[in-house]
Amino acid sequence: MKYYVVDAFAEEAFSGNPAGVLPLDGPMAPERMQKIAAENNLSETAFVCREGEDYRLRWFTPRTEVDLCGHATLGAAYVLANFVEPAAGLFRFMTQSGLLTVTRRGDLFEMDFPSRMPREIPVAPDMERALGVAPGAAYLSRDLMLTLASTEEVRGLTPDFAALCALEGFGVIVTAPGEGCDFVSRFFVPKAGIPEDPVTGSAHSTLVPFWAKRLGKTVFVARQLSERGGTLYCEDAGERVKIAGKARLYLSGELSL
Repeated sequence: MKYYVVDAFAEEAFSGNPAGVLPLDGPMAPERMQKIAAENNLSETAFVCREGEDYRLRWFTPRTEVDLCGHATLGAAYVLANFVEPAAGLFRFMTQSGLLTVTRRGDLFEMDFPSRMPREIPVAPDMERALGVAPGAAYLSRDLMLTLASTEEVRGLTPDFAALCALEGFGVIVTAPGEGCDFVSRFFVPKAGIPEDPVTGSAHSTLVPFWAKRLGKTVFVARQLSERGGTLYCEDAGERVKIAGKARLYLSGELSL
C-alpha cells in the first residue's frame, strides 16, 4: 500500500504540519485505519478512497477518528494532484463534515470548509490554571478558544496539558492579534493524544469568522506559532471559510500489511 507524508502549510522543509496520506483501492475497516494511524504516530493520517466522481476522506489521530482536519485534507489533495490525478485542479471529498472541496491555485491548495463561529462563554479559573496566564475572553464551538493580548503571550505559553484535558471542547485554541500578519494562534489537543498540533486548518474554521467580525475584514494571513510554524491564507465567505496553504512532500514509500 502506497504511503506518503506531506508537510502541509509549509513554506520550507521541516515546517508546517506533517500528515500521513494513504490512497486506498477500496473500503478499509475503521479499526484497521486506527491501528495504522497509531503506528504512524503523526497528528493525523488521512485515508482517501475514490467513490464515483468524488473521494471518501477520513482522518485519524493516533487515538481517535476526527470530524474535520485541515492539514491532512491539504495533504490528501497534494497527493492526488501529484500522484493520482495530475491533470485535476479540483478535488471533492465526502467527509463527516459534509462535502469539502480543494482547489489547486498554482502552488497553493485552497480548501472550502464550514464556518464555525464560536459563542462567548464565561472565563473560568481552571482556564487560567491550564494556560498559566489569564485569558481575556473565552469562546466555544467544537473547540474552546481563549484570547490573549499579544503575539508574545501566545508564543510564550507553557500550558499544563493535564489541566487542558479537563476543559470544555475537543481542543484548545489560543489566539491574539498578529505581528506581520492578521492573527496568530496555537492549538492544543491532549484529549486526542496531540499535546500541540503544529498547524491546524480545522481550528481556522473558528478563527476566521471570529477575526472577521473583530477586524471588520474578510481576507487574512494567519500564522500558527508552534515550534514548526506555518502560514495560512484565509477568507471569510459567510457560511464557509477558505483556507489555503502550500505543501511539500517529505516521504513516499509502502506499508507492508
